[in-house]
Formats: sequence, structure tokens, C-alpha cells
Amino acid sequence: MAADERAKAATTGSSGIVRPPRARLDQPRAPRRRLLPEYDPEAFGRFSERIARFLGTGRFIVWMTLIIVLWVVWNIFAPRSVRFDEYPFIFLTLMLSLQASYAAPLILLAQNRQDDRDRVTHEQDRKQNERSIADTEYLTREIAALRMGLGEVATRDWIRSELQDLVKELDERHGPVARGSDEADR
Repeated sequence: MAADERAKAATTGSSGIVRPPRARLDQPRAPRRRLLPEYDPEAFGRFSERIARFLGTGRFIVWMTLIIVLWVVWNIFAPRSVRFDEYPFIFLTLMLSLQASYAAPLILLAQNRQDDRDRVTHEQDRKQNERSIADTEYLTREIAALRMGLGEVATRDWIRSELQDLVKELDERHGPVARGSDEADR
């Protein structure tokens, strides 16, 4: 009985109001029942893009024109007993309005998805440009450092010209020395 009273006391507040038992926090909640049907937004987006692509083609315009012409011709020249939409063509107007009311949001959805893709692409391009600029700046600094370092390095041409200048200077001081003879070495 003591455990029963404790369980009852846990669900009864100090005011005596009975509360439902608390949910356990270590377990996930049971899924709620939803009034609206569930759908995959990505699949719906791909479907809307296909429709928007089709609505923007010449094929759609040709088929739509053909259907409207057949509708009008049928309801003007067919026998009265088989006509389904008389002259003001109210049913045709209703069908075209219905088609437009679905087409416009689907086209907008497709455009929004394209905008999202463009935004991601532009962000990636911007990051790539930043990396390219950083790489270019690094290479520019490295080239400048190499140029400064090469300014202090003696090149083969510079050494050759210095040696030639020394040889000329020696020739001027001592006179021409016969080259290739052993007497100059003795």
C-alpha cells in the first residue's frame, strides 16, 4: 500500500489536483498523429521542376493550343446533344484557371530551388576565389623572395665577365704573356 500511495502522491500536486504521469526523458516520444499527409519535399521539388520545365517548352504550347482549338470546335460544330460547354465556354475558362493556379506555384517552387542551388554555387565560387587569391599572394611573395635572393647570387655570366675583366687587367699590368709555352711557367 505504501508504494501505491507514493505513486498517487507523485501524480497529485499539493493542491490535490491529479496530474497525468510524467513522460520519461530517457525514451523518445511516440510519434504524433498528423492531420496532413506526409510527403518528401525533395521528391515534390523534383516533380515541380519537371512540370515547370515542361510548361516552358514549345511542345506544351502546341498541345495546349491543340486542346483549346479542339474544345472550341467541338462545342461549336458538334450536335447539341453531345456539346458539353456552350459558347461562353465557362468550363474551358475554369479549366484554364485551374491549370494556371497550379502552374504558377509549381514554377515558383522550381525557381526557388534553382535560386538555392545558385546560392550554394556562388558561395562555393566565392570560397574558391578566396583560395585562389591567397595562393596568388603567397606565390607573389615567394617570387619576390627569390628575386631578392638571386640579386645576391653570382651567375655564370657575371663570373665570366668578372674573370674577363681580371684577365684584361693582368694583361695591361704585365704585358701579354705567351700562352701555351712552358717557359712562362719556369
